[in-house]
Amino acid sequence: MDARSEFDGWDIHRSGPAGAAHRVMLLPGGLCTTVFLEDVISQPVLAEAGVAVLAVTLPGFGRTATPEDLSVENYARLLGGLAAELGCDLVAGHSLGANVAMEMAITGAFAGPVLLLDPSFSREDEAQDLAKLDRIGRVPGLGSLAWAVMLRLVPRTMEDSFPPGRRAALSADMRNNAPGVCRRLIRQYFAYLDRQGSLAARLRESGARAWVVRGDRTEIGLTEDERRALEAGPNIRLVTVPDSSHMVVTEQPARVAQLVLDMLGVRRGR
Repeated sequence: MDARSEFDGWDIHRSGPAGAAHRVMLLPGGLCTTVFLEDVISQPVLAEAGVAVLAVTLPGFGRTATPEDLSVENYARLLGGLAAELGCDLVAGHSLGANVAMEMAITGAFAGPVLLLDPSFSREDEAQDLAKLDRIGRVPGLGSLAWAVMLRLVPRTMEDSFPPGRRAALSADMRNNAPGVCRRLIRQYFAYLDRQGSLAARLRESGARAWVVRGDRTEIGLTEDERRALEAGPNIRLVTVPDSSHMVVTEQPARVAQLVLDMLGVRRGR
C-alpha cells in the first residue's frame, strides 16, 4: 500500500526544476505548515543547483487532514512511504519535523541522509512552557481552553524570530490550528520522548547519516550525555548556525538552504 492510498490528506508544496537531479523533503515544526518554509524554499541556490523541494505539513497542523494515529512513530512510517514514493534523497525537518525525520532514519523508514534542524532528544531538552501546556492540556475542560488561548497569544511572543515582512502571515499560520488536534498531537509527542529513552543514542546506533543543526542561541536544550552520544557517532555531524534561535528556518533561511546543498554534495549551477 503506497503512502497516498493509505493517507490521502497530504499538504505538499512543490518547487524547483522539472527533472531535478535531487529531491528534498522539508518538514516544518509543530503548529506550523509549509508557510514557515517558504523563505527556505525560495532561496535561488536550490533551483540553480538542480534541487527540487517538496515541503510537507505534518498532517493535523494548520487544520489539515488528521490521521487516526498521531504518534511520532506513525508519522515517521507515513512520511517514509511518501518520501520513497516521491523519490526524495534527503529529508530535512525543523523542530517536531526534525524529530519525525530522526525517527524515519532510526527505524529505516527513510534510508537516506537527514538534516535535523533543532530537534529535541529528550523531554528535558524541550521548552518548559510547552511541557507545562501539555500537562494543563490533560485537565478536562481546562485543557481545551488553555490551548485555544495559547494559539492566540504565542505567535505574538515569537514575532521577533519572524522576518518583518512575513510576521502577519506566519502568526496567522500558527493561529490557524484546531486546539483539540494540537493538544492530542503534543500529548503524543511528549509520550514519544518518554517512551523512546535516549534518542541521541538511538540515532548513533542506527548508523544513519545525520547532521544536527542548532542555532547559537536556541532555546532547545542538549544535555552533556546527549552531546557525547552524538559526537561518538561516525555518521553524525553537529552544526551551529550563528545568530539564530530555535527558528532557524525563518531567521537564517539562506544558511539552511546551503546546508541542504552541502549535505547533498552539490554546488550551485550544477
